[in-house]
Amino acid sequence: FLEAPLGGGVQLGLAHTRLSIIDIEGGHQPLSNEDGSVQVIFNGEIYNFPELREVLMAKGHQFRTRSDTETIVHAYEQWGDECVSRFRGMFAFIVYDERRQRVLMARDRFGEKPLFLRELGESVLIASEVKALLAFGGPRPTLDHDAIEDYFVYRYVPAPRTLFAGIRKLMPGCYAVWENGRLTEHRYYIPPDHQPLKATHNEDDATPALLDKLDEAVRIRMVSDVPFGAFLSGGIDSSCIVGLMSRHSSLPIKTFSVGFAERSYSELDYARVVAEHFRTEHHELTITQNDIVSKLPALVRFKDSPLSEPSDVPLYLLATEARKSVKMVLTGEGSDEILGGYPKHVVEHWPPLYRALPVKVRSAVIEPLVANLPYRHHRIKTAVASMALDEPTDRLPRWFGALTRNELRELLAPQWFSRTQNADSVQFAVADGVSALRRALFFDQTSWLPDNLLERGDRMTMAASIESRMPFMDHCFAEYVSSLPDTYRVKGRTTKWILRKAAADLLPQTILNRPKVGFRVPVNEWFQTSLREFLCDHLLSPTSITQGYFREGVMRRIVQEHVDGRFNHEKLLWAILNLEIWHKEFGVGR
Repeated sequence: FLEAPLGGGVQLGLAHTRLSIIDIEGGHQPLSNEDGSVQVIFNGEIYNFPELREVLMAKGHQFRTRSDTETIVHAYEQWGDECVSRFRGMFAFIVYDERRQRVLMARDRFGEKPLFLRELGESVLIASEVKALLAFGGPRPTLDHDAIEDYFVYRYVPAPRTLFAGIRKLMPGCYAVWENGRLTEHRYYIPPDHQPLKATHNEDDATPALLDKLDEAVRIRMVSDVPFGAFLSGGIDSSCIVGLMSRHSSLPIKTFSVGFAERSYSELDYARVVAEHFRTEHHELTITQNDIVSKLPALVRFKDSPLSEPSDVPLYLLATEARKSVKMVLTGEGSDEILGGYPKHVVEHWPPLYRALPVKVRSAVIEPLVANLPYRHHRIKTAVASMALDEPTDRLPRWFGALTRNELRELLAPQWFSRTQNADSVQFAVADGVSALRRALFFDQTSWLPDNLLERGDRMTMAASIESRMPFMDHCFAEYVSSLPDTYRVKGRTTKWILRKAAADLLPQTILNRPKVGFRVPVNEWFQTSLREFLCDHLLSPTSITQGYFREGVMRRIVQEHVDGRFNHEKLLWAILNLEIWHKEFGVGR
């Protein structure tokens, strides 16, 4: 903890709790420069710190530790606020500059690490968890009305909002400065998919180059002073990571996989194939619905928000299991959003063709027919429902099972619906001439990733006191991929085409050719059977808070349709259930 004057009667306090990964003895924080005039607290990893350290030492800076943290204070001394553009890693940090009486705070390019702000009177509070801001005192937290609409549209709350009024996220790729009593925010990075493609590549050159860049991203993330391993699902992404890790380790890689008793949802067999192929030290965990129920309230509190995905819980349980033998893991997160791995990336250029069909054919024949298909055809159902939407602001969130404005209008009570299009939001702000694929990927990289998947990956692993590192989120790798033609990412119906080509000599054919499953949890079946009572108790009881968001009788109808097996509302019900738990865990009313 550090307490210092900031001029004009203002006091500064810096506090930090450390998960030690590099320079365990010397990297304690707050950490300062040579004379103590610049102090930093930091969450994350700077992967290019050895190179930066050499540059800075050549310029006369003296280092006292081996920690990557110390690189930040000297880089700030040398380059000022522009230092953030030189860091290759995942980070959220706060720098206190005593001489200039200013504070710099920054967040990494894709938002792997969190940073929250609360302006409370004349105080500015910054923390990596909302709970820290609430613990400071001040008025009891209240609900952000607009964030509720966002939550139902996206199934998560896009930055900069949170569900708490007056508490916001610093956007990914941004830094903020507090100086002379003012807080100003600046964007230093925008993912390149927001611009039309300009470069051209030869396929024969691009394939080995892509694997080389991914290999480098893996190698620099293996720098650690503690035991580490990898999460292995058996999909192409995590399998590539494990395969490349094996190139850089003389010892077997420790791998960890999670599955379910319901074999149709479990990928343990595929993970076992990869583990045997690379001779890893493999660990498996099988979980049940009881694990989900018992952990939900605690994990909602860990995350400071509802769990957007059921897979949050298995991820936490896997991290807890891995923590018994390692303190850091590499994962395959982010590959789909960088390389184009979802079915929507195949279909997203079809909507204009679909909407060219006569309205009567679409509305009277195709859409009713598809809507009544069994749930096993859910990808077709989602595709048709999404293609029918004209605006990307509606369609891009809808691909992930969220609600459109019209669907929201039918469900929400009038006082909770005022939704208008927000085409100027960061996740939709692309340049003219951007292809449909690049537009969809840019949305994924600026919304779905930072506010859902990366938030999940960070909170669930850190809750288990383990660090997760994501090579596919390396910005140098992402920028190279963005320079490739669209067909290198999605070719016909083949997603992540160039990754599959690059990994042809690395992975078993069983893994390369397997269908995409995704990390799904069988809550659909559980809500109809073993979790039915749990669901009804939370959503239909007289004490339910979330019932008040909906038109009269809507909640009961949705629950009944699902438990009777007439319609699958698992994503909506999961979102409402977690919102209910969030309200009660944090004591926030409507």
